[in-house]
Amino acid sequence: MYEFFGFRASDNSAVAVDHAQRGQCPFLQDRCEKTLSDGLIAGVCTLKPVTSTPVICCPVRLYADDYRVLRDVADMAFTPGLALHPGGAAASEARHTGHEVIAVFGKRWGGELRLPQRQGRGSYFVDWILARLDAQGNLAEFVAIEVQSIDTTGNYRNGRTALLAQTRHIERTTAGFNWENVSKRILPQVIYKGNVLQRESLCQKGLFFVVPSPVYGRIMDRLGGSGGLLPYPLQSSSITFMSYDLDLSAGTAPGLSVPLKQEHVYTTNIGQVAQAFAGPGVMPPQDCYRDAIRAAL
Repeated sequence: MYEFFGFRASDNSAVAVDHAQRGQCPFLQDRCEKTLSDGLIAGVCTLKPVTSTPVICCPVRLYADDYRVLRDVADMAFTPGLALHPGGAAASEARHTGHEVIAVFGKRWGGELRLPQRQGRGSYFVDWILARLDAQGNLAEFVAIEVQSIDTTGNYRNGRTALLAQTRHIERTTAGFNWENVSKRILPQVIYKGNVLQRESLCQKGLFFVVPSPVYGRIMDRLGGSGGLLPYPLQSSSITFMSYDLDLSAGTAPGLSVPLKQEHVYTTNIGQVAQAFAGPGVMPPQDCYRDAIRAAL
C-alpha cells in the first residue's frame, strides 16, 4: 500500500493519522467514498506493486490540487483562465459580471445532468461536463470528461488494518490490478461515449479521458501504441487522453499529500480508437509458438 486516506502510508504525522482515523479524504474534504465489500471505508488511494512504481487506484485521487484536472481541460478546450462555477450558478455569474464563464456539472459541483436512460446495458453518463457560457449566460459549447483509475484484485484488508492500528505500520498485501478491464470495460466505454458525443451539435471539442499514467500506458499498448493512432485536432469526434501520476520527485514533507504531475496529452479520433480496438493489438513475433515448441523439445 502506498497511499492511505490521501497520504503516504509511511507518513506518521498527526495530520495523516487523523485523516485515517476519521476516514476523511483530503481531496474531497469529506469522508472517503471507496468501500470494501462489507461496507467498511477502504481509504486506499494508491498501491505499489513489488516490481513497478505506484499506481493510482482511486479516481478521486485524480481530483487532487483542488480539481486541477478540470482546470487543465478547461484551459485546453476553451479560452485559458475562464472561471469555473457550479452548474446553474454559472449563468447568474456570467450575467452579473458580463464575462464568459464555465459551468461545471459533476458530483459535488453542479450536480449530475438528467439524461435519458439507455436501452440495455450501460449509460450515457459522463463524470463531468464543462459548459462555456457567453457573457449573457447562454450555452455556447461544452466538453465531456470521463475519469477512470483501475480496479484492484486480491485483498488489501490486512494492510488497511495495520495502518489503522495503534502501532501504525505497513504490511504487504495480495492486492493487484485488473488490467483486463482496459479491454473489457474502459475502452468500450470510451468508444461508446465518444460516438454519443460526436452527435452533439455543441460538443465541439469531444471527450476528454483522464487516467493514471500506468493505465494510459496499457490503453496505448492495447491500441498498438500512440504511433498507431493518428493525431487529430480538437473536434466533435475527438478523444483527448490525459494522464497523471504522483510527482515522486517533489520531496513531500510529512502531513502533505504527494502532488500530481501531468504526463501525457494525446488527441485522436473516435474512429481511430474503434478501429485499433477492433484489431488484434500488439502482436507477438511471427512463429512464436513454433519457437517455443522447439525450445521445449
